[in-house]
Amino acid sequence: MRLQVAPGSFKHAQYVTGCGWVGNELYTCSDDKTVHKVSPDGEDEGKVVDLDSCPTDLHWFPSGNKRQQSDQFAMACSDGTFLLVLRNGRIEKKVDAHKGAVISVRWSNEGTAIGTAGEDGVVKIWSRSGMLRSTLATVDSSVYSLSWSPDSNQIGFTCGKDIIIKPLQPQAKQLQWRAHEGTVLKVDWNAVNGLIVSGGEDRKYKVWDSFGRMLFQSKPLEFAVTAAAWSPNGELFAVGMYDSLRLCDRTGWTYSREHVTTGSVSAISWSSDCTQLAGAGANGSVVFGQVLDRRGGGENISVML
Repeated sequence: MRLQVAPGSFKHAQYVTGCGWVGNELYTCSDDKTVHKVSPDGEDEGKVVDLDSCPTDLHWFPSGNKRQQSDQFAMACSDGTFLLVLRNGRIEKKVDAHKGAVISVRWSNEGTAIGTAGEDGVVKIWSRSGMLRSTLATVDSSVYSLSWSPDSNQIGFTCGKDIIIKPLQPQAKQLQWRAHEGTVLKVDWNAVNGLIVSGGEDRKYKVWDSFGRMLFQSKPLEFAVTAAAWSPNGELFAVGMYDSLRLCDRTGWTYSREHVTTGSVSAISWSSDCTQLAGAGANGSVVFGQVLDRRGGGENISVML
């Protein structure tokens, strides 16, 4: 199995901070205060919306029905707000959420709630319409990334060099462990296999179970790991760093290491069929990766796609 990468022809004017697939269209947001729609071959399909502040993250409403695609995404912004935006670019709601930038925003797996995390070290839970449900946690450092548990009853998030898993139930005990020797920059919790992948400034990526037990850690790489994302089916994950993308299996073993010309990869998004991913670049570019030579089969059959 390998990853075939190619840069898209479209390029934002500034740092691309987030990207997300809906069907076969990729939506990207950038420090140039725009959201664009990009085709799978990297062609610009038009500007979706102009923004008042710099976006920092983008996440589509989860669609359980493959025939009926999502029509709404949540977007975190540097002015402390998050937005609920329709597919056509209309801003449905603007919510004052944090003091300082909102760094991470994620829908729960059922789409019934939204989690946000910010520079202020606060993690909050919101209803799908943007009403505050609870302040889940307050820590003494900026929270760079959060991810929901498979059953959406817990949230995992970064706190300096640690990862914290906090249940939504007020009296339940949280789990916290030292995950990296540098600041943890990304955490992603897969809804299928229940495993967590993390990346940090110590130039390592690691795989954990839901109890904080380490299952794999990479050797120190060339640069800090700035992006990490599971494929939806939990069979693969990708990690990004400066000018580099890696494709790994669920055990952490590297299938493919590819050089890209994006600067630091700030975000990775997988297509719903797990065959394609996109990486958002610090230099304004977007890179596309196609998973090739996938193997499948049964007891006596092996198929290469």
